[in-house]
Amino acid sequence: MIQYLIRRILYAVPLLVGVNIITFVLFFVVNSPDDMARMHLGQKRVTTEAIAKWKHERGYDLPMFKNDKVEGLNQITETIFYQKSVGLFLFRFGRADNGEDIGADISQRMWPSLAIAVPSLIVGLLVHISLSLMLVFFRMTYLEFWGVALCVALMSISSLFYIIGGQFLMGKLLQLAPISGYDLGFNSLKFLALPINMGVIAGIGSGVRWYRTLFLEEVEKDYVRTARAKGLSETAVLFTHVLKNAMIPILTGVVVVLPMLFIGSLIIESFFSIPGLGSYTIDAINKQDFAIVRAMVFLGSAVYILGLLLTDISYTLVDPRVRLN
Repeated sequence: MIQYLIRRILYAVPLLVGVNIITFVLFFVVNSPDDMARMHLGQKRVTTEAIAKWKHERGYDLPMFKNDKVEGLNQITETIFYQKSVGLFLFRFGRADNGEDIGADISQRMWPSLAIAVPSLIVGLLVHISLSLMLVFFRMTYLEFWGVALCVALMSISSLFYIIGGQFLMGKLLQLAPISGYDLGFNSLKFLALPINMGVIAGIGSGVRWYRTLFLEEVEKDYVRTARAKGLSETAVLFTHVLKNAMIPILTGVVVVLPMLFIGSLIIESFFSIPGLGSYTIDAINKQDFAIVRAMVFLGSAVYILGLLLTDISYTLVDPRVRLN
């Protein structure tokens, strides 16, 4: 099992390097520093002096990969690639175009994002798996038929409808929770309740259908028939056998949403005015702050790769066959 984990970790290193290189190419080769300067300055007629000044203030006036004006190791270190990309591996994100420390902003904004994403993920998993198991338990009945029809209807509605509808119903009409804002400590609970509920409700349709499909594939297998033949109740079969053997695809599905734990929900944070990483990214895009956008792209990729590693580790816990490889 240790060899299996070492191989997975070694696979992640070149993958992260490749993501870093692709990110650099997209931000500095396809979209040159001159283009970024023109977009950021936002003027119809931008002078050469203004472009040169903007690039110099942000370190974009250096050569891309090799600096022939200096000698020794400085030929590599005094380049855009080294100063803007290599530091990302050590999570040194540098400064935004407005001079603020990106790393400090991320460390401050990650907590509101986690405060929304972690409860939404845990509660969502419990709700989705429980409802899908209930549909499987009552399969071939009217309850399953109408439950699936309701799931299709729920997943056909845009998530914006749930957010705006929840704000109007819970915030405006019933006045049970504020519709925007954020506070620290226990005072944040009243601001987080509505976004978390809306995040869970918005994912019920697709989540329940997905897990129901997984469980239906398992209930027809031979080990389930054997468990029934031994006299186990249908509830015991579903929760002790079917659920356990469906853990691998469940864990795989969780990986997809793992980056949201750190990056945050772009839509929810923006609509509820929560100062998380999602709104941080949206604001950077609107302000055309390429340093922040580049850092968030790399950070999202790193978190996703970390999620893949955690999933591989969790496979060894739920599937004995993986431990033997």
